[in-house]
Amino acid sequence: MNVANLDLKNLQSFKMELTRFMMTYKFALDEMETKIKILQEEFEYVHEHNPIEHIKCRLKSPESIFHKVLRKNYPLSLSSIKTHIKDIAGIRITCSFLSDIYTLSEMLQNQSDIRVLEVKDYIKHPKANGYQSLHLILELPVFMTDRTEHVCMEVQIRTIAMDFWASLEHKIYYKYDAEVPDHLLRELKDAADSAAALDRKMEGIHHEIDNLKKRKEIQDESQFKQLTIQDQTFELPEDLLKLLETEEE
Repeated sequence: MNVANLDLKNLQSFKMELTRFMMTYKFALDEMETKIKILQEEFEYVHEHNPIEHIKCRLKSPESIFHKVLRKNYPLSLSSIKTHIKDIAGIRITCSFLSDIYTLSEMLQNQSDIRVLEVKDYIKHPKANGYQSLHLILELPVFMTDRTEHVCMEVQIRTIAMDFWASLEHKIYYKYDAEVPDHLLRELKDAADSAAALDRKMEGIHHEIDNLKKRKEIQDESQFKQLTIQDQTFELPEDLLKLLETEEE
């Protein structure tokens, strides 16, 4: 359906079509958020480290979508939008440490119902202004009542320091359309470099503490006799522990 050719008679039909179109992206966000929360809980209970600090979902408004279509000079139709605009649905995941970004990215990319369309690593290759983040364009199926839609979305994964810099950089530039003086661009770039150095420093401290913790756990046998799920601690039966000891022998 070409929006430019609509008359009042067809407006209701187009509104319904647009609603269904936007709903597929909303449902894709719901699916991806559930996937991430499952990983978050598994990390917490099995791996004893939850790398995810925050999850933020965003759905572009129809107005923002159509402005982008016009700016990019794409054909003005819903099928064209689906083909060309890959970030209608977006999720930003803020992680604790640098290594968490790649661990989480790999876990998402390895899920069988997710297709990876594009990976942009602005951590290994930062933008000229200093911006750092890992961007994934992913496609996943959304099961509607009468069909299955394969929906694209953008997933951004970054550390707290990267998110702090990007958020403030956006606020500094918000509604400022004049040329930014060179000395301010250099200061923003220096701030980005400082944030990256902080990430590397905290990563090193994290690894050292993790190694100390593992050595301490090996010496503390009591932790292996308990199981904790959703703030509930269960004592493992002595008979089960004896059975495991027998099997090891």
